[in-house]
Amino acid sequence: MIAKSLVDNPDKVQVSQLEGEQTTILELKVDQEDLGKVIGKQGRTARAIRIILGAAGMKLKRRFNLEIIEKG
Repeated sequence: MIAKSLVDNPDKVQVSQLEGEQTTILELKVDQEDLGKVIGKQGRTARAIRIILGAAGMKLKRRFNLEIIEKG
């Protein structure tokens, strides 16, 4: 996944998905040290990932929501 290529600790990245009727929630858990890298300056990296998910969702006729969670 994209997030693993952005962080210093790719082995600590976890993705879980919660399926809804028309929506899929992706929970991206990253190490505390890598949180800033995934979010990016002013949220630009996170926004770019969400745009990619949105484009994929249009093709699949699903909505994807990305939640970035700090792994304690």
